[in-house]
Amino acid sequence: MLEDPAALKEEGNTLFKAGDMQGAICCYTKAIKLSDSQAESAVLYRNRSACYLKLEDYSKAETDASKALDTDPGDVKARFRRAQAFQKLGRLDQAFLDAQRCAQLEPKNKAFQDLLRQLGAQIQQKSAQLNSTDARVQQMFSLLLDASAKDSDRQKAAQNLVVLSRDEAGAEQIFRNDGVKLIQKLLQSKLEDVILSALRTLVGLCTGHQSRTMAIVNELGMEQLCAVMGSGAPTVSLAACHLLQVMFEALTEGMKKEIRGKDEAILPEPSKELRSMLHHLLEMLPASNVSGPGRDSAINLLVKQVPRKSLKNPDNSLTLWVTDQGLKKILQVAGTVPELSEGPPLTDNTHMSCSVLLSKLYDDLKSDKERENFNKLCEEYVQQHFSRSGLDAKLRAIQTVSVLLQGPSDVGNRTLEMSGMMDAVISLCASEDVTHQQVAVEALIHAAGKAKRASFITANGVALLKDLYKKSENDRIRVRALVGLCKLGSAGGTDFSMKQFAEGSTLKLAKQCRKWLCNESLPPTSRRWSVEGLAYLTFDADVKEDLVEDKNALLAMFDLAKSEDKTVLFAVGSTLVNCTNSYDVEKPDPQMVELAKYAKQHVPEEHPKDARSYVEKRLLKLLEAGVVSALVCMVKQESPALTEACKECIGRVFLALVERQEDRGTVVAQGGGKALIPLASDNTDVGKIKAAQALAKITITSNPEIAFPGERIYEVVRPLVSLLSLECTLLQNFEALMALTNLAGISERLRQKIIKEKAVPKVEGYMFEEHELVRASATECMCNLVLSTEVQKLFLATGNDRLKLIVLYSGEEDERLRKAAAGTLAMLTAEQPELCSRIPGTTTHWLEIVQALLLSEMSDLRHRGVVIVHNMMQADRSLAETLMESEALEILSVMAKGGEGTSDPVSKIAQNCLDKAVAYGIIKSRQEKDTNKGTEP
Repeated sequence: MLEDPAALKEEGNTLFKAGDMQGAICCYTKAIKLSDSQAESAVLYRNRSACYLKLEDYSKAETDASKALDTDPGDVKARFRRAQAFQKLGRLDQAFLDAQRCAQLEPKNKAFQDLLRQLGAQIQQKSAQLNSTDARVQQMFSLLLDASAKDSDRQKAAQNLVVLSRDEAGAEQIFRNDGVKLIQKLLQSKLEDVILSALRTLVGLCTGHQSRTMAIVNELGMEQLCAVMGSGAPTVSLAACHLLQVMFEALTEGMKKEIRGKDEAILPEPSKELRSMLHHLLEMLPASNVSGPGRDSAINLLVKQVPRKSLKNPDNSLTLWVTDQGLKKILQVAGTVPELSEGPPLTDNTHMSCSVLLSKLYDDLKSDKERENFNKLCEEYVQQHFSRSGLDAKLRAIQTVSVLLQGPSDVGNRTLEMSGMMDAVISLCASEDVTHQQVAVEALIHAAGKAKRASFITANGVALLKDLYKKSENDRIRVRALVGLCKLGSAGGTDFSMKQFAEGSTLKLAKQCRKWLCNESLPPTSRRWSVEGLAYLTFDADVKEDLVEDKNALLAMFDLAKSEDKTVLFAVGSTLVNCTNSYDVEKPDPQMVELAKYAKQHVPEEHPKDARSYVEKRLLKLLEAGVVSALVCMVKQESPALTEACKECIGRVFLALVERQEDRGTVVAQGGGKALIPLASDNTDVGKIKAAQALAKITITSNPEIAFPGERIYEVVRPLVSLLSLECTLLQNFEALMALTNLAGISERLRQKIIKEKAVPKVEGYMFEEHELVRASATECMCNLVLSTEVQKLFLATGNDRLKLIVLYSGEEDERLRKAAAGTLAMLTAEQPELCSRIPGTTTHWLEIVQALLLSEMSDLRHRGVVIVHNMMQADRSLAETLMESEALEILSVMAKGGEGTSDPVSKIAQNCLDKAVAYGIIKSRQEKDTNKGTEP
């Protein structure tokens, strides 16, 4: 069968009828590969097109229908399917031509006529819309070009242009009416509002449209767009950055899509425009006329666009190109010391952004040869400056090493080990110049975190750092020296028995950190360093306790998290992870602990204040201080400093905050639910799981429609389905199933979303799980999913044991599982009566199972049981006879009378069952029995 296209086609047809579209596609695809006949292949393409239509993948549906028509232009089914696909893709003219041809071939076909009418109405509506839009565009253009018009009127026209550009018809009209040239003039305006409107209009024109984007890039030129982004106004710079991001997405997405049709087929490859855009961004980096925020925006775009989104994609050519063309330009920014006269203007975030970009580029390299080249280029750049005479050049080299240590640390370590580098760092720490000291101390701190150097610095740097901390008169130096001491003092991590400093020293250091953190007269960068110190010191539970008790320090830390200084994000995230104990701790095997003690080896110890009761109190204090609003602000930051590691920290903290059911409402009310959705999709693998589990906990106990209003509720489904994996714990599986059960019970649209995310086979898999709670929750989820016709069809399909499993589970001892299975069976037998006749074939004990439900002490089970019996009797007379010949008749008779323990609906359904038996003539009614008694002699 696996080698026979005809058999595979039949199997595909069966799966299609059963609603298994993915299975049908698989069969048709295999058959296409094996088929030698063009005619047979055409039918297979046509069938596969129908599957793609059902899955709402209209581009593939159109492609397959076109392939079928290439072989047989008279295939009316293929043409109809292509018309439907064209309609959904918005290509109404092509859809109309296909529908018209279908109607000509089969004039009496109602479906063809209906589609033709629909398309006619849609085309008329679009034409009227275009005409009215055309007039509005012309009116706005004339107003914007009128120098005598009021500024307020021109601003209003510019804003209207933005609104218009968001609609496809409006965007096309603006583009066709020479709108790009007008927008070019608007970009030269001196009014910030007009420039912003011009940029936002371009966003509307470029979004999702490759050909328009290519034309705009070529017409406006990257020089002008980069000049706007590099301007001093932060809002304009940010808007230009967003525009370039949209342009990148339009060009790269266009390259991925399989394009058909005359208009798109002649488009040139957009890689030329992409390289041009990247080249101009790299040129911006060292340019002295580019503002600090503009430079940060350029780095941010490079972070997002250059490295591969997935390592499964083998093409890292953009990274290699940027390494070759721009690595030295990135290092030039990394080595800039703002206090020195030379170098471009920077913000507080620039160095951190450079670290992130360098790290991303290095991680995207595939071979040792590529990595060696990267290392070599970095070493050459550092050596070039370090070997020059003059202190400024050496400081640039040390600053570059500092940035590398925060990014690709392997590269940083190699540059740090260059001859004379460490000696220069140590000697400059003692310099009388504050700038020199600051650069050297920061390098020393970043080096201390790397395993290779930590022991060397502990031996040589601790005394130096203590000296700086105690004797320096400048708080900028003292706070940095303090962080270095904090970093070295936290080397034991959470292990209570591995403390580097004397008892109480860490508490003193932490107290000083909190004091500086609350000192608003200090510059934000110095206050940020105090949070860095706490990130290390909060490994100690005593420090955690002191910090959460200090509400002013918490509020100051949260204010910093919401500020413009994005470099503080990771330090805040790490501090909160430590305070909430949301890091992963492996519990050692008790036997191994005993063996280690016997062998006199070190055994990690937990601090008494890291016990669960202490952690819960700390969580409450953080919630009272407003930690949720701080986390929400951190998630919203558009900055390279919001790294995946930082997002993982935020996800961990959110999970800890929703651990207690009573705290979940507070988290949702302050925007936590909304913030978790992006964290569950764009994060480290661990971070995605933590955020998804937090979403699951919220969805289980809160009303999902309130927690995730509007369209947001549909975004929750995918993260929850991702938890149905063997890589996740059973608790995570269980919570995901519970959450999906809640969602599946809300609406058909949500059930369709769950089905589309391929959750049904996973839920079925967990119905076989050994753990009682997981098995029961999977069955509960299925109970709600069977409200959907697509899932019912899976039970209708022959050759599977789905129905058998539900019948058997209805007789299990586990009440929760039994209730879920019986509910599923009641729903299935009501919606698909033909399943009733299959129940006796599932197991010889089916009758005992049904009777046991009727006799159950639980009213819910009795209700489900009587509904199943009612459905079976309605569906099939022979089933009714079998049931009435058993003890079910007596049980139903008792239930119909009502009384104690029998609810009114159960009594009514039981009576309906008896009435049906009377109608079938299987039993006599009570009146007939009384009449018979009266006529007896």
